[in-house]
Amino acid sequence: MARRVARDKMRDRSHEDIAKVHTLYPPATGWTPLESEVRDRKYVKNVRAMSPLQQALLDAIDERSVVLALGPAGTGKTYLAIAKAVDALDAGRVSRIVLSRPAVEAGESLGFLPGDINEKLAPYLRPLYDALTERLGTKRLKTLLAEGIIEIAPVAYMRGRTLNDCFVVIDEAQNCTYTQIKMLLTRLGWRSTMVLTGDPDQTDLLPGFSGLRDIAERLERVPTIAVVRLGEADIVRHPLVAEMLGVL
Repeated sequence: MARRVARDKMRDRSHEDIAKVHTLYPPATGWTPLESEVRDRKYVKNVRAMSPLQQALLDAIDERSVVLALGPAGTGKTYLAIAKAVDALDAGRVSRIVLSRPAVEAGESLGFLPGDINEKLAPYLRPLYDALTERLGTKRLKTLLAEGIIEIAPVAYMRGRTLNDCFVVIDEAQNCTYTQIKMLLTRLGWRSTMVLTGDPDQTDLLPGFSGLRDIAERLERVPTIAVVRLGEADIVRHPLVAEMLGVL
């Protein structure tokens, strides 16, 4: 009995101590980096543009077979392209989705990664898996990957292929050379859409090696190809990202 009374007193005392703690961000109000605005981040079936240029990108993907989406980090280039790819697959306009990304380390050497080829490439392709998971869910994504309906491959595996009836997304194209981007563009087959995304100002290649800027300037002269240039006003990440990119 004495032990039970002592235990009850200790429990009551701990509850009193917890009640005295003042949290930095009260749960009742919640915390947001914008403070005055709480953005709704829940899943939505139909992705909508957050700026006029994002809407121009979505319209271009609907109307053109080849689209280049250029802009700084956080402007939604990759997410919008993958969202449109999933929409096209669900609507039956394409039979496959092919996503490609260069396996380039961001300024540091990772050495030899363990595992088979898929495990070695997984860290480089992780951003694509993240976007697909948000749009499809883990279970459905695994099923589509197993059936080959969705294929994620590094740029080095794309040579010699003809991509018919596909929605192709080439992500981080600023880390491709001129020759690599030319090779990727010429993979386009019948009834296919290809979207290249990248930021020419944020390449991980040595100066002068990235071919995205040159390719974009040349393709802007082709009337049937759309080149959409997003800017700092289109950034949808934390508002500090736009402020940092303005001075960095």
